[in-house]
Amino acid sequence: MPCIAARCFSAALGLLAFSGQAQQAPALPSPDQQRAFASCRVQLRGLTADSGVAGDAFDRFMAGIVPDMSVLPLLDAQPEFSTPIWDYLAPLVDDARIEDGKAMLAQYSDTFAQVAQSRGVDAATVAAVWGVESDYGRVQGTRPLLVSLSTLSCFGRRQGFFRGELMATLALLQAGDLSPDGLTGSWAGAFGQTQFMPSTYRRIAVDGDGDGRRDLVHSVPDALASTANYLVRAGWQPGQPWGYEIKLPAGFDAALAGRTAKRPLRQWLARGITRADGSAIAASEVPAAVLLPAGVAGPAFLVFSNFDAIYRYNAAESYALAIALLSDRLRGGGPLMARWPTDDPPLDRAGRKRLQTLLLARGHAIGPADGLLGTRTRRAIAQEQQRLGLVPADGRAGQKILQALAAP
Repeated sequence: MPCIAARCFSAALGLLAFSGQAQQAPALPSPDQQRAFASCRVQLRGLTADSGVAGDAFDRFMAGIVPDMSVLPLLDAQPEFSTPIWDYLAPLVDDARIEDGKAMLAQYSDTFAQVAQSRGVDAATVAAVWGVESDYGRVQGTRPLLVSLSTLSCFGRRQGFFRGELMATLALLQAGDLSPDGLTGSWAGAFGQTQFMPSTYRRIAVDGDGDGRRDLVHSVPDALASTANYLVRAGWQPGQPWGYEIKLPAGFDAALAGRTAKRPLRQWLARGITRADGSAIAASEVPAAVLLPAGVAGPAFLVFSNFDAIYRYNAAESYALAIALLSDRLRGGGPLMARWPTDDPPLDRAGRKRLQTLLLARGHAIGPADGLLGTRTRRAIAQEQQRLGLVPADGRAGQKILQALAAP
C-alpha cells in the first residue's frame, strides 16, 4: 500500500508523544554488513536516473555515509506498554502547548492570515499540527536523515519504500530546497517543522516566504503553508468544523460508531444525539460519524469530513483527535465536558517531568526529566508500583504513582 500520509512512517503515533526513549548511539555495521552496504550503494546509484537525481549529486551527498544499524530494530518494534487515549492526549493537548500555540498565533499572525486566505485552512488547525508534530519547531528529530534512509534502503523490511524516500531526499538536496548540513529527522525519515516524509515534501511542499526554496526545516512560512496545502489535498473544506463533543442518548448502540460509519446528520439527531454544551444542531444531509475513542463510557464526538482530512495526515484517529482538540483550545474553547473512564487521571508534560524527577531521586537511571516517557521511565514506574503495592504494576504514568512517590 503506498504511503499517502505526510508522516506515514514516523515512529508510533506522534514524534512528541512517544519520543522519550533515549537516542541510541549509532550502531556500526559488521564487516559483512559493510560489504552488503557497498553493494547496495551501487544499486541505489542505479536508481538515480529514473528519480531525477544526477549521478554526481548522488556521489556528493552520499559521500562518507555509514549505515546506522540501530534503526533496524525500530522497524519491528512493538509497543511495550499500551497507551489509553487519555494518556496519549494528555501531553499533546496540555496547558503549555495551548499557551505556546496562542503565542505562535500572535507572533506569526500575518503568516497564518496569508495561509488561511490562500489555502482556506484556518490558523488554529495549522498551528495545532505544528504544535503536535514538533512542539512548534522545537523537536524535529535527531537522526541524520541520509544515514537512516540509506540504512533502511539496504537492510530490513520495505527497502523499496525507503529507497523511494531516499531518492526524494536527494532530489530535494539537488534542487537546493535543503542543505545536507545538520539534516535530521525521525528514524524513518519524517522531518521538518511539521514532519513530512521526503516524497510528500517533494510533491506537496510550497514556498511560503517567496525566497524560491521550499525549506520546511528552517522557514516557518514554508512549513505552515505546506501543512495547509497538504490538508487541502486531503479534502479540507474551508469554513467547516472538524466536529464537536456530543452527548449520547441512553442506550446508544456503540456498534453504530466509527469514523467511516457516516450517516446524514439529521439521522443522528433523530437518534437523540445532542451537543455536549447544549447548543443547537441544525439538521442537514451533511455526512457525519460518531467517534467513541474510549467507548460509550467516555467522551463522544460527532466528526465530519475535515476530521478525515486531519486523519490522513497521520492515519490514526488518536492523532487526528489530538489535532482537533488542540485546535479548539487555540480558538479559545474549553476542555472536554465528559471525563475519560479512568480512576487514575493522566499526567500532562509538567506532571510527567515531576514524576521523572522523583524517579531520578530514587536512583532510577532514566535519563533527563524531559516529560517524554520512554522504556526506561516506564520500567522504573513499574518497579516503583511493585514496591508500593500499586495494582496493576504496568508502568503507566498516572496521578496515583505521582502522588505515592510525592508523599512524605
